[in-house]
Amino acid sequence: MSHYSHAPSTSHDRSHHGQGLERVPIENHNRSLKILLLHGHLDIWVREAKNLPNLDLFHQTLAGIFSKLPGNMSDRVTSDPYVTVSVSGAIVARTFVIRNSENPIWMQNFHVPVAHYAAEVHFVVKDDDLVGSQIIGFVSIPVEELYSGKRVEGMFPVVNEKRNHWESGAALSLVIQYTPIARMQQYHLGVGSGPEYHGVPRTYFPLRGGCKVTLYQDAHVEDGMLPNLMLDNGGHYLHGKCWHDIFIAISHAHHLIYITGWSVYHLVRLVRDSHSVNNTMLGDLLKYKAQEGVRVLLLVWDDPTSRSILDFTTEGVVHTNDEMTRQFFKDSSVHVILCPRYSEKGHSLIRRQEAEAIYTHHQKTVIVDADAGHHNRKIVAFVGGLDLCKGRYDTPRHPIFRTLETLHKDDYHNPNFTGPTHGCAREAWHDLHCKIDGPAAYDILTNFEERWLRVAQPHGLHKLMSSHDDYLLKIDRIPSFVKFSDSSHNDGEAWHVQVFRSIDSNSVEGFPNDPKDAINRNLLCGKNVFIDMSIQAAYIHAIRSAQHFIYIENQYFLGSSYNWDSHRDLGANNLIPMEIALKIANKIRANERFAVYVVIPMWPEGDPKSIPMQRILFWQYKTMQMMYEIIYQALVEVGLQNKYEPQDYLNFFCLGTREVLDEHSTKPNTSSSADNTPQARSRKSRRFMIYVHSKGMVVDDEYLILGSANINQRSMDGTRDTEIAMGAYQPQYTWARRRSSPYGQIYGYRMSLWAEHLGSIDDCFRHPESLECVRRVRSRGEHNWSQYAASEITEMRSHLLKYPLEVDRTGKVKPLHGCETFPDFDGKIMGSFLVIQENLTI
Repeated sequence: MSHYSHAPSTSHDRSHHGQGLERVPIENHNRSLKILLLHGHLDIWVREAKNLPNLDLFHQTLAGIFSKLPGNMSDRVTSDPYVTVSVSGAIVARTFVIRNSENPIWMQNFHVPVAHYAAEVHFVVKDDDLVGSQIIGFVSIPVEELYSGKRVEGMFPVVNEKRNHWESGAALSLVIQYTPIARMQQYHLGVGSGPEYHGVPRTYFPLRGGCKVTLYQDAHVEDGMLPNLMLDNGGHYLHGKCWHDIFIAISHAHHLIYITGWSVYHLVRLVRDSHSVNNTMLGDLLKYKAQEGVRVLLLVWDDPTSRSILDFTTEGVVHTNDEMTRQFFKDSSVHVILCPRYSEKGHSLIRRQEAEAIYTHHQKTVIVDADAGHHNRKIVAFVGGLDLCKGRYDTPRHPIFRTLETLHKDDYHNPNFTGPTHGCAREAWHDLHCKIDGPAAYDILTNFEERWLRVAQPHGLHKLMSSHDDYLLKIDRIPSFVKFSDSSHNDGEAWHVQVFRSIDSNSVEGFPNDPKDAINRNLLCGKNVFIDMSIQAAYIHAIRSAQHFIYIENQYFLGSSYNWDSHRDLGANNLIPMEIALKIANKIRANERFAVYVVIPMWPEGDPKSIPMQRILFWQYKTMQMMYEIIYQALVEVGLQNKYEPQDYLNFFCLGTREVLDEHSTKPNTSSSADNTPQARSRKSRRFMIYVHSKGMVVDDEYLILGSANINQRSMDGTRDTEIAMGAYQPQYTWARRRSSPYGQIYGYRMSLWAEHLGSIDDCFRHPESLECVRRVRSRGEHNWSQYAASEITEMRSHLLKYPLEVDRTGKVKPLHGCETFPDFDGKIMGSFLVIQENLTI
């Protein structure tokens, strides 16, 4: 048998999906290979391999022993090959594993978005093992050969890390072709550009027409709190009341109420501005509806740090109250399943333990049946960033002290302090959510059903108990339910909506078992697991299609680590930051205006000086630095570096507020001797950040993505946190339709958010891409930061703060002069990194 003169390499993939980390231990004998930017799509076929070596040495030994015994084994045990495709160290595609074959046939096609600087595209052939895998060899295709767009095709020899051939003649048959973004017409006309637009391609759920969407900012908006915004056709933007609408929808359900959440807490009051329902808790409402005969099902993430033993309940590290909620509904007609983040098939024991310990079920949905007219019922779904739990209720005013004894008396939440919090500011909460009415709501229902069936099937000792899988209502058997194709809104205000997810076959029931069938359902292959990564695909598609501006609110913003100046092997390989930077660079080269606004929290929730928070802040800084460097390089290329600076195109903001002491405020406790703690300093300064928990993006005021997914690897990966999102637009309100700025509901939503953050509306806000608007918003943010950080306490009327880092004209990101740590806290704003890398913080 052919073999290397040394042992084959061992690979322990950092993740078992299409976006892991690939360390390719192959010598580069050709130092003249050019490093070029691949920005577009790779169309890849991995067809088959021939004459692969047998690396199952342990099994070979066993076979040799048994062959000497009577009735010996006649079946030969050999390698279990699969192939990963990597660019710049990031895995961008992966075939399924074929068991026990030296001549495997895959015939798998991959459509891979790329935004990577690389010299070669590596095809790595591996042998799957119980623990990790062994590298059989490599095929490397120089990027220079792909750059012209020609089709590279053939049977290529598989070589080892010294580029020596296998004696057996091992070879891999593949096809690869590169299409640069400049040649991809679908990205040049904006999003939703006409009746031929079919949404984001190659996704699990298709684009659905005839929908109605209600958009929400924060849990509640009081009447008159935000300005009246005029839209096209004489319409007005209506400010939704999220938790009030959820309360009404649950109250009016006749057949079903299905809820998913990272956290669902039974002691939450959804409505707090109406005396008639002021004391109604979520748990009591759900019990009441279940007693009416409504099917009430809850899928809540099972926090592994919380436990209930003999009715003794531990709260858990992240305070999701999952066990308390389960105990509350025990022996009621409300069915609650606490869902662990399963990681079974295709993972080593170490990876399974890691996934179940640090990854979560992060979707937040409420699905109910609603009145469809003519005594019919339909499905309506709420989706977004708001969990139904403690600390989430807030309004655009975001009080931090004044409501401690009133609106938030029994709903105090601030995990950023360690120690007593009496008299301390609450953590104000900003979030985005929506309601979908129409065909796409049924896709949200499908997601719930697939997840419920996955965890409802009993395992282990639970098989002795009854199954939960028959609790799902079969709505197609209920005559009053309209089919989604019958539900339509044909007026000019109708929406097209597409549902996206980050999820894998370990978390749903219903994905195909056969890899070829999975590919036909637009699922990606991991190592024996199938993955829906359509949320990242939606972000990439929207960013590439953007023509004027992008507005992002997100709890996290980090990624594209393969292009950082250090820590490139971190594995935070999502393309979103790189795509945004390249979009800006391309617009600069085309001499076109483009602007990106990103709103993130001042720091991740928790003690900002703790190791995990410092790491996240450091990864965030590395992401910012990478983006600003790309923008500055583009300015230099066209000779505009003296006229413009990187912040004329990209700006980061956070939210914060201060309150002066008045008759509604809780008097500060000045008797404490611990006057140098963050609690004491915050009480004295009467300031605190407004926590940005949003997960949304507006593109050109014509397209919106909104859901539960953060911009980090956990949310975009597909095999880590489970997520759900929607992408939507109004066909009558697009640039292609209007030939000018569209002023539909998405425009109204973005302007309403800016009114909340900036306290007023300026005319230039109608054109966010303009240099005037960019500089006006940045100036407001800088002024607000000065007011927030000042020693003098003054009432803040607007909340948008320039993120407290300095970006010079060459794109270098540095600490803000005189402010290297967060006010009242000791954590470094640029973060820090020590010791080992891990997957928790990326």
